[in-house]
Amino acid sequence: MKAASDRRVAGGRRRAACRGGLTALLCALGGATLAAEPSAAPAQLPPAPSPPVPSFTRDVKPLLSNRCLRCHGPDAASRQGGGEGGLRLDTFAGATADLGGHAAVVPGRPEASGLVARITATDPDVVMPPPEAGAPLTPAQQDVLRRWIAAGGRYEPHWAYVAPRRPPVPAVRNAAWPVNDVDRFILAGLESAGLAPQPEADRFTLARRLALDLTGLPPTPEEVDAFVADASPGAVERLVDRLLAHEGRGEHLARQWLDLARYADSAGYADDRPRTIWGWRDWVIGAFDANMPFDEFTVRQLAGDLLPGAATDDRLATAFHRNTLTNSEGGTIDEEFRTVAVVDRVNTTLSTWMGTTIACAQCHDHKYDPLSQREFFGLYAILNNTADADRPGEEPVLEFLTAGQRAEKARLEAERATVERILATDTPALAAARDAWDDGFPRDVAWQPAPAAAARIDGGPADAARTDAAGTVRFDAAGKRAVATIEAPLAAGPLAGIRLEFPGDAAWPAGGSGRGGDGSFVLSGVTARLEPTGGDGATGRFVRVELAGKEKMLS
Repeated sequence: MKAASDRRVAGGRRRAACRGGLTALLCALGGATLAAEPSAAPAQLPPAPSPPVPSFTRDVKPLLSNRCLRCHGPDAASRQGGGEGGLRLDTFAGATADLGGHAAVVPGRPEASGLVARITATDPDVVMPPPEAGAPLTPAQQDVLRRWIAAGGRYEPHWAYVAPRRPPVPAVRNAAWPVNDVDRFILAGLESAGLAPQPEADRFTLARRLALDLTGLPPTPEEVDAFVADASPGAVERLVDRLLAHEGRGEHLARQWLDLARYADSAGYADDRPRTIWGWRDWVIGAFDANMPFDEFTVRQLAGDLLPGAATDDRLATAFHRNTLTNSEGGTIDEEFRTVAVVDRVNTTLSTWMGTTIACAQCHDHKYDPLSQREFFGLYAILNNTADADRPGEEPVLEFLTAGQRAEKARLEAERATVERILATDTPALAAARDAWDDGFPRDVAWQPAPAAAARIDGGPADAARTDAAGTVRFDAAGKRAVATIEAPLAAGPLAGIRLEFPGDAAWPAGGSGRGGDGSFVLSGVTARLEPTGGDGATGRFVRVELAGKEKMLS
C-alpha cells in the first residue's frame, strides 16, 4: 500500500482527471491503490469498533467454494448430505432448506445452524470438512461463518451482475485527515485495522508518484524542480493537468485494455506470423487521450461497423475482436480454427465487459454463475457473422490513412486543384504560344523510302514471301495467322519514325493488299529493332576461371 501522501494526491487527481470517460473509469478501478502504508510506529488509537459484518462475496463465498462446494455445490452428481438431492450450500434456498426439523443455515441463529455445529465439531465422524478432505477450518474462518449467519446469512450475486450503487461514506474518528470522500474510505479501512496513515510525502516523491501513475514515465528534473518551487494553491492540480496532457498518457493507460483484448503483433500458433494490427492499437490510445465516454468506447469496438454512416475509425475500432489467433500451419482446417476464434471472442467479451468467465457454459450450464449453455451459443451466434475465416492473409483487412497521411493527402489534393485550375484557364499568352507552336509544327515530313531486302514468314516455306526489285513484299502462302519479318537497309542519319505502305495489287480481291473478300487484312501489331551491318551484332562468350586448390571461390 502507498503512503498517505498518495491520499493527498488522490484528491487533486480526482478533481483534475476523473471527469468521466476512460480516465475516470481507470481512476475508479484503481482506487484501491490509494490505501496508506502502516507507519513504523502506529499512533495510539481508541479501541477499534466491533468487526464489520463479513461480506459474502469477499469473505464467505471463497470459504464455501474452497472447502464445501465440492460435495455441497451445484454438481448434482457429486452432491452429498442433506435430504433428497443432497445438501446445497451455493444457494440461499439450499442452505436454509428444512432437513427434517433443522437446517444448515438458520439466518440470525448460528447456534441453531447445522453448518456451525459441523465445522466446530471435534468428532472426526462429524466434523466438516472431513479429515480426508484436508485440515479443518481455522478459528478465524469459523468465526467468519458464524458472524455471517448471525447477521442474517445473506447470499450475494457476483458483483458483475449487481448494478453499481454509491455506498454511504463511512464515518472516521480522525475527521481532520480526509480531504475528500475517497480518503474517508481509505481511513476507515486503516482505522478498522488499528493503523494510522503516514505523514505526507515530500514534493519530490509526490511528483514522481503522479508522473508514474498517469504517464508510466518518471518526471524530468525540470518538472520536479518547477513543482517543488510552486508553493501557490493548486500546484498539485496544475501538475496533474500537465501530466494528463502528456503524449505518453494514452499509451500508459491503454496497456491494460490491450492486455484484455489479447493484442499482439503476431498471429500466434506454431508459425506465429507477423500481424499488422497496430492501427487498432493506435485507435485505443487515441480514445484514452480523448477521454472517450466508456459507452461509446464499447459500442464502437463491438459494433462500430453497424453504426449509421460508419466512418473508417468506427470500422477500425471493431478490430478488438480481430486479435484472435490465426493458424497458417499446413494441414490445418480453416473452419475448425475459425470456430475456435469465435469461441474466444465470446469468452473475451464476457471476461472484459462483465468481469466473469463463460467458458464453462460452452459444454454445460455454468455451475457457479447464472450463465446457461443456451446463452453461450446465443452470444456465439451474434459473433459468428464475421467475414474472417482463419486465412493466412488475415482477410478481410481495412485500408486506412493515418492522421498525418490524411493531412498530406489533403495538401496534395489542394495543390493539384490549384494547378488544374491554372491549366484550365485560357489566357492571351497561352493562346499566342499555342498558335506559335502550331504554326511551327512541320506538316510535310520528308519520308525516305527503305525498300525491303529480305522477308520471311515464321513457320512457312522459303518461297512464302517474295521481294521484287522495287522492294515490295508479297506473302503468297500466308495462312490465316502468321508472323512476318521484313529486313530493310537504312540510310545514314537519324531515324524519327517508320511508316508501312500497302499499295494493293490488281490481282488480289478488290485490288487490295489482303486476301479478304474486300481486299482487307488485319495487322495486330508491329515491332522493330535496329541491328548493325556487317555481322550479327555484339557477341560474347563464357570464360571459365579456375583457382588452384580446393574449395576456392571468387568473391
